[in-house]
Amino acid sequence: MAKVIITGCSRGIGYQLAQLFSDAGHEVLALSRNDEPVRALGLKNLQCFPFDISKESSLAEVGEFIETHWKRVDILIHNAGMLINNSFEATTTKQFEEVYKVNVFGVAALTRTVLPYMPGKGHVVTISSMGGVQGSAKFPGLAAYSSSKGAVITLTELLAEEYKESGPSFNVLALGAVQTEMLEEAFPGYQAPVTAEQMASYIMDFALNGHSLYNGKLLQVSNSTP
Repeated sequence: MAKVIITGCSRGIGYQLAQLFSDAGHEVLALSRNDEPVRALGLKNLQCFPFDISKESSLAEVGEFIETHWKRVDILIHNAGMLINNSFEATTTKQFEEVYKVNVFGVAALTRTVLPYMPGKGHVVTISSMGGVQGSAKFPGLAAYSSSKGAVITLTELLAEEYKESGPSFNVLALGAVQTEMLEEAFPGYQAPVTAEQMASYIMDFALNGHSLYNGKLLQVSNSTP
């Protein structure tokens, strides 16, 4: 059974992923700022604690947990994300920084923390967005969010190249619209064609098996845009 770290587990896709992996018998470290929802599940092979991907103290706590309890990590899923829907002129530099701290800098920092414990056959999966894919449909108000999601696509390609001889594998999934709380907050009333449960099931299968076929690849997981 795999040892799996998942970020952004308080709701939506991450919440579903934590349950799916745990129910399948894998050991799960579910990370989110608010750990109460996933803690309330009471799953025996799931551990959690409050985690802020933008803070060094939280990153250090993850490293300590791995060193003390697991010694290795087989799968790291970067699911945590921050979305601001605001016109470009009204989006401040501070807001841009807040989005990038979670969606880009946090992804890089947590990857650096976990890498020493990942075997060559490990798999790092980053959740991006169709809005970050070059040539895809773009939407006003998402300058910070979509540009950050484009950044982690390129970061994934670079890390796959840097670690291609030793592993682990790095892949990125650009998701289309999924019915989550974050989508509802950004686009009130919009009904996505895919549920969080459906997408979580796909992501789990890809995290477990996709690196046998892919490395440094962007997969577009969408039947619509946004």
